[in-house]
Amino acid sequence: MTNKDLADLIFPNITKTVEDYEKIYPERDLPEGVYVTRFAPSPTGYMHIGGFYQALIDYIIAKNSNGIFYLRNEDTDKKREVETAVQLIMETLNKYKIIPDEYEYKEEIIGNYGPYIQSERIEIYHAFIKRLIEIGRAYPCFCTKETLEDLRHNQEEKKMRTGYYGRFAKCRSISIEEAINRIKNGESYVIRFKSLGDFNNKIIFEDLAKGRLSLSENDIDEIIMKSDTMLPTYHFAHVVDDHLMHTTHVVRGEEWLPSVTKHIEMFKAFGFKPPKYIHTPLIIKKEGDSVRKISKRKDPEASMSYYEEKGYPEMAVIESLMTIINSNYEEWHNANPEKTFLDFKFSPKKMSSSGALYDLEKLNNISKNYISKLTKEEVYNGLLKWTKEYDKEFYELITKYEDYTKNILNIEREQKKPRKDYASYSEVKGQIFYMYDELYNPSTYEWVNITDKEEINKILNIYIDKYFDVTDKEVWFNNIKLLTDELGYCSNMKEYKENPDNYKGSVADISTVLRVALTSKSMTPDLYEIMRLLGKDRIIERIKKLEEEL
Repeated sequence: MTNKDLADLIFPNITKTVEDYEKIYPERDLPEGVYVTRFAPSPTGYMHIGGFYQALIDYIIAKNSNGIFYLRNEDTDKKREVETAVQLIMETLNKYKIIPDEYEYKEEIIGNYGPYIQSERIEIYHAFIKRLIEIGRAYPCFCTKETLEDLRHNQEEKKMRTGYYGRFAKCRSISIEEAINRIKNGESYVIRFKSLGDFNNKIIFEDLAKGRLSLSENDIDEIIMKSDTMLPTYHFAHVVDDHLMHTTHVVRGEEWLPSVTKHIEMFKAFGFKPPKYIHTPLIIKKEGDSVRKISKRKDPEASMSYYEEKGYPEMAVIESLMTIINSNYEEWHNANPEKTFLDFKFSPKKMSSSGALYDLEKLNNISKNYISKLTKEEVYNGLLKWTKEYDKEFYELITKYEDYTKNILNIEREQKKPRKDYASYSEVKGQIFYMYDELYNPSTYEWVNITDKEEINKILNIYIDKYFDVTDKEVWFNNIKLLTDELGYCSNMKEYKENPDNYKGSVADISTVLRVALTSKSMTPDLYEIMRLLGKDRIIERIKKLEEEL
């Protein structure tokens, strides 16, 4: 009996060969220097920021070269698969406009190198595994879970490297006849790759991010097909898919670096050229004086849904990630403020070697800056979209008062240095609630220097009776200065700073009384614009109500 007999027994219905699939998936007709990348998530839960970070790098690499960016769902781990995960992946990529050129979704296949879901490619994997068995580079392994646990325990006791390799690879030496008989007798088995490597030998591996690395050869006989589902493991599916789909660059987390020698050996077993690898640093965060890997369990910001729920603009999230993708991005963006991240030339060599430190405070600063440069219509539309999903009450209000809301959002916006009030759309309501009578019901007022109730009432009454005028900003401010002087305060700040004891206070104190009386807040955007939008009737109504409370 031969290896071919064993291969035919295991895969009796596989008639296509490796060569057949090479013809079905020919080299892509692309110019030289054009790159093909893939985002290949496992649909086992929510969209993690680390996954999106890698998808963004894939997308930039492809777009920098006018290449192809495709989505492949690696669903071979059926035990951990989550039903809604693929939908979440697609929705996230679409939301951030990281649109794959090729993908499969809801039974629609876009592209000529599909299926793009691994569980639908099982016959392809079986053809490639069959070839390995035929050439003696793969074999069935009948070791039970208990046998493997005993093996590991014995290796650990003897302080030896653990794993299924060399003399510990028990099923490696089983004859073809015995293997065939055990399969015919119904014994459960997996398929293992037969490694020819020597762990004591070193190979030089060139990682585009980490440079030249000296790694031990692989000698592990890795499982390449599972017994229960007949599906391949990640290690094997990666090799087959990235070869047939002609991926030029594989972007993945540095946790996969120890596996790269396994993958290179598998590529070479078929005579295939491996793709180029970029092993990205882990996303880390500060916790006190130390740093740690961002955690699904501990950190809500690990999930991409966090940024949607908070209402961060998509571009702000992308910009914040770009600053940790390449160390020179921030400097480039400051020098090219009108350009987008797609104009930036990504360099794997400028990735951090010690972890990518992700900082929510930095995201907030980037987002504030981004929102400040939007038009009032753009901010309104972003707010409308967010409130429709997360704050129905506010959504109804801003829809009812559309033009009024846009004018509120436009206060101190169209100027050389616009205000930077909002880091996210979830913060807007808390900062402009006082502009809506339906929301304005203060229980406290942030009085500052003037706290005497009688003095406050006096200032407000004289202002309304003699000085109220919001038809022109200069007239408005002159009137406040007149009110200030009439009441014994100082309308000239320079004079006040030089002789503070000569006055009851300054024009700033008078303005603060008006501000707090109308908004309950001591810090707000331009008071004139607030008063102009509120109008005299609403201002008088609020002052009367305040007088009753005082």
